[in-house]
Amino acid sequence: MAVVRDLRVLLRFKDFRRLLAIRLLSQGADGVYQVALATYVVFSPEHQASAAAVASAMAVLLLPYSLVGPFAGVLLDRWRRRQVFLYGNLVRAVMAAATAVLMVATVPDWLFYVSALCVTAVNRFVLAGLSAALPRVVDAERLVMANSLSPTAGSLAAFAGGGLAFLVRLVGADSDAAVVLLGAVLYLCSALVSLLMAPELLGPDRGPARPRLGAALTGTARELAAGVRHLAAPPRRAAARALASMTLMRFCYGALTVMVLMLCRYGLSSGTGEGLRLLGLALGFSGAGFFTAAVVTPWAAGRLGPARWIAVCAGAAAVLEAALGLPFAIGPLLVAAFVLGLTTQGAKIATDTIVQSVIEDGFRGRVFSVYDVLFNVAFVGAAGVAALMLPPDGRSAVLVVTVAVIYGVVAGAMARFERQ
Repeated sequence: MAVVRDLRVLLRFKDFRRLLAIRLLSQGADGVYQVALATYVVFSPEHQASAAAVASAMAVLLLPYSLVGPFAGVLLDRWRRRQVFLYGNLVRAVMAAATAVLMVATVPDWLFYVSALCVTAVNRFVLAGLSAALPRVVDAERLVMANSLSPTAGSLAAFAGGGLAFLVRLVGADSDAAVVLLGAVLYLCSALVSLLMAPELLGPDRGPARPRLGAALTGTARELAAGVRHLAAPPRRAAARALASMTLMRFCYGALTVMVLMLCRYGLSSGTGEGLRLLGLALGFSGAGFFTAAVVTPWAAGRLGPARWIAVCAGAAAVLEAALGLPFAIGPLLVAAFVLGLTTQGAKIATDTIVQSVIEDGFRGRVFSVYDVLFNVAFVGAAGVAALMLPPDGRSAVLVVTVAVIYGVVAGAMARFERQ
């Protein structure tokens, strides 16, 4: 296989192997930690989980990406990246251990969420630093290959970490705190691997004097505003429409995620163990949909065009989400998880393609930062809306129909734009 052959070529680079190990351990720990946090909030016997608690957990997991992400590059261009990996993962290991202590202690919920927020906030620096450091460990000829394989391997590690968390929770220790401690150990291992690399190896280079930090952060905010203005200009309307469609589809996916969590906890299971197994199956089916989208979308978008493929994905989601969701049964729920994973990721890949092809190169990074903010804020906002609409058992025909209508509006709008 070409992917295996490319990976073998990259693994000949010693420092790439070490950087990849940092990524795999770090993102594997992210998967463990995020699943442990979700199961603690939703499935812990000590908690009577509500949709509002689920929404709070999602805000903790995702808002740091939106608030910190656009400004992470300013700081990463000032700090040695190897030190970011070392100290960032050490901080996360300590804070994850503190989260485990808070799970078994009687403390106010807000203190637990602050601890979890500290862990996830650091993640944006580590992930951005891993991408920025890649050109320092492979040659220019293989950089595109490394940029393709390394993030994919990290995503697989996160899925594997989540699976490991479920396995430990169900088979070994029936304790979310024990799972969080496993994540802390993986963060610590990632920090130790970074010590195998020289402090200056990963950059940044010490160039001319940089502007003061406050001026740099203010300048970043102005640059983001310029990116929004560039996106809104008439020649880039196709990209703006695709981003709006993806934001709405991400909103729908977020609302349905909260519903599935509540169904697994209360509506379709008789206990926490059965609920966890059902949630693991749903996440597995959704993940299979994501990877199927990666295989199908290049062919489908090539035949139809990216915008029409977004319309097809949204239309399929509108019909199938309602048909499979309204019975509120396990079998249709798992099929719906696969369909929504496929359609959401398929639309995202097509949106990425449109943005990359329409937006000028000098604005592309800023527009993708705006994209990142919209993507995560839509998910968190959807969780908040779902918290207001869902009953305790998660069975809400109103939410299912509302989401289907939004998918239908997206499909109709994108199809109309294409006809015009």
